[in-house]
Amino acid sequence: MPNPYVQVLRTPHALPMVLVAFIGRLPLSMVGLGSVLLIASSTGSYGLGGAVAATGAVTTALAGPLFGRLADTVGQRRVLLPVVAVFVAAGLTFLFSVREHWPLWIVFVSAGFGGACIPPVSSMIRVRWTFLLHGSPHLPTALAMESVVDEFVFIVGPVLVTFLSTAGHATSGVVTAFTLATVGSLLFAAQYRTEPPAGGYESRKGPSAIRTPGLRVLFVVGAAVGSILGTLEIALVAFADEVHARPMSGVLIAGLALGSMASGIAWGIVPWRMPLRRRLTAVLLLMTVMTLPPLLIHSIWVMVPFVVLAGVAVSPSLISSFTLAELLVPRVAVTEAFTWIGTALGLGVAVGASVAGKVVDAAGANRAFLVATVAAAIAAAAVAAYQRLLHVPAEHAPSAVLAA
Repeated sequence: MPNPYVQVLRTPHALPMVLVAFIGRLPLSMVGLGSVLLIASSTGSYGLGGAVAATGAVTTALAGPLFGRLADTVGQRRVLLPVVAVFVAAGLTFLFSVREHWPLWIVFVSAGFGGACIPPVSSMIRVRWTFLLHGSPHLPTALAMESVVDEFVFIVGPVLVTFLSTAGHATSGVVTAFTLATVGSLLFAAQYRTEPPAGGYESRKGPSAIRTPGLRVLFVVGAAVGSILGTLEIALVAFADEVHARPMSGVLIAGLALGSMASGIAWGIVPWRMPLRRRLTAVLLLMTVMTLPPLLIHSIWVMVPFVVLAGVAVSPSLISSFTLAELLVPRVAVTEAFTWIGTALGLGVAVGASVAGKVVDAAGANRAFLVATVAAAIAAAAVAAYQRLLHVPAEHAPSAVLAA
């Protein structure tokens, strides 16, 4: 039997789209960590670095649904190009404000604008897959593949930005991230053959996608996963610093992504029988348990395998959320639905990074891992309590065969 991922990539015009989207989304795992490393290098405060990264994450979250709804209406390219232009301007301002020690409010404002306009390639490519494979049994595999690519991004990105920021000039990591985001997004916008048609203003007169009850539950899941990622990003960097192995921080974050990527690959291949909403509950419970060991570990080499295990539940949680979102909301609102999950992730990252930074400064890195445990437990409880809201309607049966 042909590999399902190979079958997905044989979709006409899909391979170039996937390759340029990888370049465009690689900075997602670089900008936040690069900003933390840059500001910590300049000021010595992880709390300030986490706060600046959180500011960018919050504005990313707030702008995501607006850009998603606009892309559903006027088309992805007409939204993406001006967003990239603002992103470049904000990025340059941020770099100079940190390097030249401009007032802090300029640092925060530029980080906010940069976060708001970081190109939403990740959500846009998922919408393109729903356009190319709508009603096909291969769609869940395509969405699983995108989560795997996201995790690969979080393997390569942290290692790259940590190496650049610590081995070269402190600004090298952030500059590289901004450059990759710009080039990748412009190349992605040029993939016009895979771009879904604009729905037009008439088709978007209906209510926002977030009015769908099931999407609100998935919003909680996205926020929890984001909190976990934001917490671990800060806590792992601080942990490596505490044990005098700061260059290993990128390896630790990459280990988290490696575990997530491996589980994501398996998730897209296994012919599951358990309904997806119940699988989502199970992986969130697993995530809760797997975030406990880092609270007690004090060796960098012992931490590495446990970080990999902690990442095992991340990708399945996101795959499940995006797949359920595609099935639960009206087709005309899919971009907006995906960006609401992205918004939740961004808000979660902001809260997780900010709280974890404060806990690190006050009580040390190990205590900060508890923030991730609490977030995972809240998400598991929410999904378990509202299973009925995640039931897929019968009219979505063609896709739901593999997902519901």
